[in-house]
Amino acid sequence: MSVSLNLRTWRGPLLGLALRLALSLALGLALLPPTLAGAAEISFGVISPAAGAAPEEAGLRAAIRHSDADNLGFVLVNGIKTAAEPCSDQLYLDRKILLDSAKNGLVVSLASGDWLGCKNHAGRSLALERLSRLRELFFSEDFSLGASRIPLIRQSTAPKFRSYAENARWEFGDLLFATINLPANNNHYLSDAGRNSEFEDRQIANRHWLQRLFDHATYKKLNGIVLFCDGNPLWPPPPRAADLRGKYDGFADIRQRLIAASKRFPGKVLVVHGPASAERRAAEILWHGNLGALAVHPGWLKITARDDDPKLFSIAAETASAAANF
Repeated sequence: MSVSLNLRTWRGPLLGLALRLALSLALGLALLPPTLAGAAEISFGVISPAAGAAPEEAGLRAAIRHSDADNLGFVLVNGIKTAAEPCSDQLYLDRKILLDSAKNGLVVSLASGDWLGCKNHAGRSLALERLSRLRELFFSEDFSLGASRIPLIRQSTAPKFRSYAENARWEFGDLLFATINLPANNNHYLSDAGRNSEFEDRQIANRHWLQRLFDHATYKKLNGIVLFCDGNPLWPPPPRAADLRGKYDGFADIRQRLIAASKRFPGKVLVVHGPASAERRAAEILWHGNLGALAVHPGWLKITARDDDPKLFSIAAETASAAANF
């Protein structure tokens, strides 16, 4: 028994089915997040709380409002409070509610003001206790804050590093984004003998985290890596170099590893960190080969990554100038 098809009879239904399939595929890709849709461009925001006398919530609220007005892939907040503000549970909870109200997906990166200077009424350090509390409140879920909850992969999924939930990574298009806990105060290196366990343990975790990030980006042949941290691990400016004269540089090991890993990585690597000084100036990415550094001063910045941009990253001019005058 033979079966033959009359193409003239079937041409109409087949074309209609093909058109429907093509339309469904196009709509499906449009609804996918940039990670899956392979977006050629993504814009994201970075917020840094204002430094100065407490309270600083008004400045943070204003920065979130400005970033809410833009359709961004996500927003990164470098620290939830300043060192001048209290380290109370109530303030932490209030800030979480504020950050969670953002319209864009919002990722928190820890800063030194969040925990390093915290003390009890007797003047004794509460840094480690407050760091643990922040991890419980802000990093216990595998999603970002904000209306558009972004799935995150935390370093705490590795049993050996289950305490380091603040280190997280996520992808958009051909870019890998990640946070890494590097506090601005010399990476919390303490010169007093026998008091560096937090620094030493975090160093081990951060080395592992950096290696995983570069291995992942290399394996997936991604175009770039963006690291968010508080302290500036790259190219210390003269004032900091003078301050460290005769002292151990708490960023030395991370700097060496970043530079070495970046040289092996074929794409761009951008390190976004807090300000190294109180000087306000327009934001600018400083490139050394394929490794760039960007200091974020109080306010917010909009950064765009485009595949057709030779430098890959650019800063929206209006937010760069606004940050300098915040």
